[in-house]
Amino acid sequence: MRLLKLIPDDTHIPFMRIRNYIFALSLIASVLSIALFAVRGMNYGIDFEGGTLIEIQTREGPADIGAIRARLAELNLGEVQVQEFGAPDQVLIRIVRQEGGDAEQQQAVEQVRAAFGEEVEYRRVEVVGPRVSGELAWAGTIAVLVSMGAILVYLWFRFEWQYGIGSTIATAHDVIMTIGLFSLLQLEFNLSSIAAVLTIVGYSLNDTVVVYDRIRETRRKYKKMPLPEMIDLAINQTLSRTVMTALTTLIALTALAFFGGEVIRSFTIAMIFGVAIGTYSSIFIAAPVLILFGLNAPEPETPEKARTA
Repeated sequence: MRLLKLIPDDTHIPFMRIRNYIFALSLIASVLSIALFAVRGMNYGIDFEGGTLIEIQTREGPADIGAIRARLAELNLGEVQVQEFGAPDQVLIRIVRQEGGDAEQQQAVEQVRAAFGEEVEYRRVEVVGPRVSGELAWAGTIAVLVSMGAILVYLWFRFEWQYGIGSTIATAHDVIMTIGLFSLLQLEFNLSSIAAVLTIVGYSLNDTVVVYDRIRETRRKYKKMPLPEMIDLAINQTLSRTVMTALTTLIALTALAFFGGEVIRSFTIAMIFGVAIGTYSSIFIAAPVLILFGLNAPEPETPEKARTA
């Protein structure tokens, strides 16, 4: 006996009846996200803008991250990230690239050294230039595009070409909407954000494959059923699993967002949004696209075909 059941097993929600309205809504939201990105841009972090990385180790006990962050804020160096690195007494400081050349970057390092004096040991100092940050941005973009291309190829061979295109459209929708969220809220976009986008792609794909697999099974079982009704049946049969998976994931991510600290906050916010939008797209984007691209129900077997099979 199940103690918790959010969705009954025998739901009959007609998802496909509103597919045209959902398509229009998603298209408008995607266009707005692209326009927002073009007009407002992104709040790029040190990984993409360049900057200075300083690793320090406190000499007396665990590091007080809050006190270190407050002391660095007094230096007016712009965006500064402080996080524990490896051990409680090791801290990683990231300072946004200062206006000017190498002299200005070295001056920022000297200000940090002057602020902490002999209280800490300086284990590493690195300056990330604009060329390196540009390469990171390009590599991150390539990673997302290659992953989406691999999804298309995999589902094309695993199912049919309509499934491959449908999953690619749904995944692209999720990525565009996530980029729009970063631009709207001006969340810091760094390498961990690329990891969040790739994780969202994987989560959305997993949900989509579950729905697609049930659609394929339903096509084989109900060969004369109209495709919209067949897709509705498959989605309703997987709805309980889809909602429960999303809910448990969101509970964990929400805890991370509140208690995980500032270092991973942009990552967890993006993941919360991505899980929600990925669940939405697997139902309202990936499945209806099969109708749009003319997926047909297989022909029913005749007695002659059955005997020769």
